[in-house]
Amino acid sequence: MTTYITTPIYYVNAQPHLGHAYTTIVADTYSRFRRLCGEKVRFQTGTDEHGDKIVKAAENDHVPPQDYVDKISALFRQTWPLLQVEPDHFIRTTDAEHVAVVQRILQKVYDSGDIYFDEYTGLYCQGCERYLTGKELVDGNCPDHQKPPEEIAEQNYFFRMSRYQQQLLDHIHTHPEFITPERYRNEVLSFLSEPLEDLCISRPKSRLTWGIELPFDDKFVTYVWFDALINYLTGVGYPDGPQFAEYWPVAEHVIAKDILKPHAIYWPTMLLAMGAPLYQKLHVHGYWNIDDTKMSKSIGNVVRPKELVQEYGVDTVRYFLLREMSFGLDSSFSSEAIVARQNADLANDLGNLFSRATAMVRKYRQGKVPAPAQFTEADRELVAGAENMLRDYRQLMAEFLFHRGLQAVWEFVGMANRYIVTNEPWALARDPQNAPRLDTVLYNILECLRLLTLVLQPVMPGAAGRMATSLGLAEDDERICSLDQGGQWNMLPPGTELQAIDNLFPRLDDGGKGAEKDAAAQRKKEKKEPPAVAGATLLPYEHFQLLDLRVAEIVAVEPIKKSTRLLKLTVRAPEERTIVAGIAEHYTADKLIGKQVLIVANLQPVKIMGVSSQGMVLAARTEENGQERLVLSAVSSPVVPGSKVA
Repeated sequence: MTTYITTPIYYVNAQPHLGHAYTTIVADTYSRFRRLCGEKVRFQTGTDEHGDKIVKAAENDHVPPQDYVDKISALFRQTWPLLQVEPDHFIRTTDAEHVAVVQRILQKVYDSGDIYFDEYTGLYCQGCERYLTGKELVDGNCPDHQKPPEEIAEQNYFFRMSRYQQQLLDHIHTHPEFITPERYRNEVLSFLSEPLEDLCISRPKSRLTWGIELPFDDKFVTYVWFDALINYLTGVGYPDGPQFAEYWPVAEHVIAKDILKPHAIYWPTMLLAMGAPLYQKLHVHGYWNIDDTKMSKSIGNVVRPKELVQEYGVDTVRYFLLREMSFGLDSSFSSEAIVARQNADLANDLGNLFSRATAMVRKYRQGKVPAPAQFTEADRELVAGAENMLRDYRQLMAEFLFHRGLQAVWEFVGMANRYIVTNEPWALARDPQNAPRLDTVLYNILECLRLLTLVLQPVMPGAAGRMATSLGLAEDDERICSLDQGGQWNMLPPGTELQAIDNLFPRLDDGGKGAEKDAAAQRKKEKKEPPAVAGATLLPYEHFQLLDLRVAEIVAVEPIKKSTRLLKLTVRAPEERTIVAGIAEHYTADKLIGKQVLIVANLQPVKIMGVSSQGMVLAARTEENGQERLVLSAVSSPVVPGSKVA
């Protein structure tokens, strides 16, 4: 099995930002995951360096275009090691081999009759560097750049894109996985429901000289998209290199939704015209907003990858971006959200599990992995939980559902923590007769750590490396580098000596919330008796702590067939999940979309009317005019989806 995964080549009119970082981390994580599955992988990224905007950026920088693109391309290349991104190839559209491939393809398509010369009057957007149709405008403006396009009349060369419209439609219908998630497939199908116009693929040198010259007319240069998209072929040796035959048939592209049209329409029709196979899949993600506001240089809220790593550390940045965004939907970045993820998921859940487990082995078994004895039902449940986690992880990561794959991993982290609490190694250690049982419990906890090291390799390679060191394993040991070889229980050799490492995930400053926790601890210390509630059964505080109450945002609502009472809610908390709620008689879909509610997030899934419900929405029952009414619980002001209710 082979995998060829690409990012778009990033336009060098600006420096790397959060959006670039997310796309590239996704591709890097997917490439590492595929290697974990035993596949041969090629991962490519690079920079797009021609066009009008590059010339203007260079003029503003008072340097020639080549000097400018050299400088900005180097910034991208230097950014990826900071994020522990390891591409196999970095391509530039100014590379001589790329220029040669573009000109070869242009000549091939021209000779076949699919490029023609014509005069055209159209609405040209400088920001998009393309002509827009009237249907694409919003109140007369480009929807992306909020400016009216300029009407330009000039002679140019055109690609007969319309000739391949039906072929592309047929391919999308017969290959539903061609564009994912489904919402973007539907968007492309909607666009293709109208006749396609042919694509202008040149710019006269009288207007632009910074580009690849047309091989059949030296008075014109190539339109930037016809140039840029071909990088995916150049990078694997089109047309007759051995890597092309091996990798191109399995090509998968990762892009943001703003460049859907060029990748889902221009690119496949170009491939059809040149007689090349279509790529296998196009994976489309949403935007990152900053504190719920669109990232923009004009308002000064652009987030730079280098600053993120300096502030939070590379492991936290990679984990947060993959866990926080539901692939395909927009998400919001804030310092509060990333600190919350660090402290709750990484420091409290994973870091605490690792620390307490290894500390007990050092305390009770001199830091060496003990040999397990006979298993009990509790042990078999833990092993089954590990098997379920590995199965779900493998499926969800392959489907680009990274947030859900990590959710499955963290459910197993919780299971391992509960296993420790239930089996109480500290109590077993008090009686020498319990030595075999203590050995088994400690061994099983260490096996949990090994499996977590294995599945976190693609997501946090740095942290996974430190975890491997702590377990006395080399970073290239198959037991933590191969899902096939390491995805079994009982793989950690007894007698292995653990190594001491620094704290995996130190807690970050939480902006004063620590004082609130101190106050809560003091109140608990005072042991004030709670007031009795008439008719209620009083529960120990520890029972309440078992509930994981979170704020969730409703992002989609669907009716449940054959039910007048139930609705299927898709919520973000912060991962996306489905909850069935009996509120159809009290709320309509338009009143629910975007609403923030309180949910119980750690209930076992249950099937209701054939739909798996992964939690419970909290609501209050009241009575008005003799009729019962349900009122959904909520917070008084918007908060980050997934925030815990304390």
